Amino acid sequence: MLDTIFALSTGAPPAGVAVIRVSGAQAWQVFAAFGISQGLPRQATRRRLLGDDGKLLDDAIVISFPAPHSFTGEHCLELQVHGGRAVISAVLDRLSRIAGFRLAEAGEFSRRAFENGKMDLVEIEGLADLIHAETEMQRRLAVEQSSGGLSTLYKGWADRMTRARALIEAELDFADEDDVPGSVSHLVWPDLEALLLDVTHHVDAGRTAEIIRDGLKVVIAGPPNAGKSTLMNSLAERDVAIVTDIAGTTRDVLHVDLDMDGFSVRFYDTAGLRSTEDRIEQIGIDRARIKIEEADIILYLDEIGNDSLSKQKFGTDAKILHIGTQADRYPEDTAAEGYDLRISAASGQGLPELRRMLLSDIGFIDQKTAFSMPARERQRQNLRNMLEDLSLALVKTGESLDIRAEYLRRASQSLERLTGRIDVEDLLGVIFSEFCVGK
Repeated sequence: MLDTIFALSTGAPPAGVAVIRVSGAQAWQVFAAFGISQGLPRQATRRRLLGDDGKLLDDAIVISFPAPHSFTGEHCLELQVHGGRAVISAVLDRLSRIAGFRLAEAGEFSRRAFENGKMDLVEIEGLADLIHAETEMQRRLAVEQSSGGLSTLYKGWADRMTRARALIEAELDFADEDDVPGSVSHLVWPDLEALLLDVTHHVDAGRTAEIIRDGLKVVIAGPPNAGKSTLMNSLAERDVAIVTDIAGTTRDVLHVDLDMDGFSVRFYDTAGLRSTEDRIEQIGIDRARIKIEEADIILYLDEIGNDSLSKQKFGTDAKILHIGTQADRYPEDTAAEGYDLRISAASGQGLPELRRMLLSDIGFIDQKTAFSMPARERQRQNLRNMLEDLSLALVKTGESLDIRAEYLRRASQSLERLTGRIDVEDLLGVIFSEFCVGK
């Protein structure tokens, strides 16, 4: 029998209220331990929690969730106590002295929910992302996954694959039976072609999901004194980087995370790109080029009238925006060509337009369907594996039907690994380690 686990599920004290969660077959022992009676399931009941000496520990709200109708699928209890450190410590200490009870490990409640079939792996990952969401778009993406929206989509695909494989297996195994048609290709392959298109579009949307979840990486690059640090400070609305008129002031990569219209955007301020004999500055330039290679967007800054971008060679497919700086010092018709935008960080000219240009790279997000996207690389890789085998099943028309059926079986397995139905034991420790204790 598994241990009964308990943990503080709310934030660090002090707080107005603290929720202590208990889960396991012996969870109802809590009532005897604290000298209280059990109320009706899923109804909040006020109870006076008593210590071993019969003295009052706290006046609490107690809610019971009998198995299997609970978050973990086991008997669960929630003790809502006052959020002072002493109260929480006293209640946890009393729980620790109940036979078979122990403090939960990080993510153990969620892991039991997964193992008891209450949530699949996609929903679990969405729950982890929801806990860590910092922007509105991250919240909405995580809610779509944690609430089962994405899992429903994958289940529909799995059902289509199962039907196709069943028809093919019927033809392979019972070809001589009168009630099995001689060929099922007209039933199977057109739908699988449509499924291939659906999955392809879904994987393509993963780029947007990656940006929403992990943030848009924007590197501010350019020659010394082009205004990179000034722009960073203007966007952050605080002094993140030191600004001087001395070339080579910025020698390391600085970053700041901003919430722009609900999207997480990470800006990197980098050392000015130039030839130098200064070893320390050269290290900063090398680090700048590494960040440039990892960027989603490069804001290449040049003082208006300069064109150092044409002298640069970047090994990246990132979008490059050539930004002319110090626009407040130059008339509109001065060297206007060659820039995607003219700005002045000092006066604020062009900064609203720059924000719109950055957000336009994420693309239009449809309010109803766009958040059904694979947000993690693990999910995208399993979908790519599924696409590869599904494509082979469709194009290998010269192969025997049993070979094509094997490709379909492998495609189905990739989809099952995505939701955690098979072969994911080595992933569980990594995934659940992202959770806090009590979740």
